[in-house]
Amino acid sequence: MTRRQLPIGIQDFRTIREQDFYYVDKTSHIQRLVGQGRYYFLSRPRRFGKSLLVDTIQELFEGSEHLFQGLCIHGHWDWSVRHPVVRLSFGGKYDEPGELEQSINIQLAITESNAGLEPTQLSYTGPERLRHILNRLHNATGQQAVVLVDEYDRPILDVIDNPEMAAANRDYLRGFYSIIKDSARDVRFVFVTGVSMFSRVSLFSGLNNLDNISLDPEFATICGYTDRDLDTVFAPELPGLDRDRIREWYNGYHWLGDEKLYNPFDLLLLFRKRRFKPHWFETGSPTFLFRMMMDRQVSPLELENRVTDEELVSNFDIDHISIDALLLQTGYLTITAMEEDGAQTFYTLDYPNLEVRQSLNQGLLGFLGRQGKEVSDRGKELVNLLVANDFDGFADRLKSFFAGIPYQWQTGNGPARYEAWYAGMLYACFRTIGLDLRVEDSSSWGRADMVVLHGGQVFVLEFKMADGEGDGDAVAQLAIEQIQSKGYAEKYRDRGEPVHLVGVAFDRSLRNLAAVEVVKA
Repeated sequence: MTRRQLPIGIQDFRTIREQDFYYVDKTSHIQRLVGQGRYYFLSRPRRFGKSLLVDTIQELFEGSEHLFQGLCIHGHWDWSVRHPVVRLSFGGKYDEPGELEQSINIQLAITESNAGLEPTQLSYTGPERLRHILNRLHNATGQQAVVLVDEYDRPILDVIDNPEMAAANRDYLRGFYSIIKDSARDVRFVFVTGVSMFSRVSLFSGLNNLDNISLDPEFATICGYTDRDLDTVFAPELPGLDRDRIREWYNGYHWLGDEKLYNPFDLLLLFRKRRFKPHWFETGSPTFLFRMMMDRQVSPLELENRVTDEELVSNFDIDHISIDALLLQTGYLTITAMEEDGAQTFYTLDYPNLEVRQSLNQGLLGFLGRQGKEVSDRGKELVNLLVANDFDGFADRLKSFFAGIPYQWQTGNGPARYEAWYAGMLYACFRTIGLDLRVEDSSSWGRADMVVLHGGQVFVLEFKMADGEGDGDAVAQLAIEQIQSKGYAEKYRDRGEPVHLVGVAFDRSLRNLAAVEVVKA
């Protein structure tokens, strides 16, 4: 197969098809959408191909037949019918009153000009202007209009740290989107994309007939690349790259379908640069997420195998942002299991891949003032001390590491008041160096806090909080006894490797490590 151009950053379907870029055919999904309904909403993380999908739908309804030659939908579409398209896309920050309305009016004016319509009277602005345009397009062409909204939530998410402005933008958009439903006679198809799934009550109360396909298994692969895509479409790019390592680094996104997915941006950058790096993660820093983890007392240790219910992952609102919804919808966690219990549905969330797991933990430590090489060096130092069975040295280095955490995260009602936070800092340090860990590792009698497998040895760690000065040794010993009584280490005996039981006690008053006790199993 011949190598083609890599469509890095290209969201224009026409450019990709006319200039011989790689393209993964998603038109069978579009055909099902159009055949089954009229109003749709799709949530996917940033840089996952949403804008290209929207552009493909636009070219389809506008009848650009030559662009679809050889694609699934070509023989199943009436190319004699062309529909007018109203497309809105939101960039910028919209952090001043009136900026959102101005942006919408400019985009609607461009739509009028492209359609050959006289400019709408200035008295029509925003929502009413949209209503007027949809009716005029229908009357002028004899065909109902198609409405495409890309990144619908950017005007809210980009000012989420300013609740007053975020609420104002949300309220304006709510009135704007309600016009689409009111104009049903003039509308053939509606497709809305974004990162977040804002609740219908908060944003789409006026457009409550949107079919949210974000967690619909039938459309799970509508964006992103599958393993099959790599082995077929991108086969010319694979020589010289370790296929298993590609999967470990970048595969793993899952929205209840049969297949796991890759973020297209990651793979295209990998094929261009031929280096395994956190390409996607480096394009945006989740500072708001880190701040929320501090405020909500969520330890990084608690992000793996995180169980939540359907309501918490599928709704998002300014007034109460669920951290589970934020983690899933922004792509830092993905669904790894689903369980139905009567009328309730529960999801297990976990990191999608090595890129996100390592980068998120390194980013969190960076947010706390521990940067790059310092974190990596400290993680390597700590694990080397474990492997060398220098447990006194391990305790000393760990005390030094915790002492460097900014004071503001260790006071008041902050997360450092319970052991999961301290354990989470050690966990994050280990994750940044790609260590093989088991978190909340299950046995027949309970769950170990953390298991480290490295250097031909096994370390089973249990963390506890000491309430009073001088209690550290006793509390660490209690942690050892819990590991023994619960049989946390039993499942590792068959490995034929040395197994160490490590009890770690933290001191509430010292805000640091109190003691480490170790027993060889």
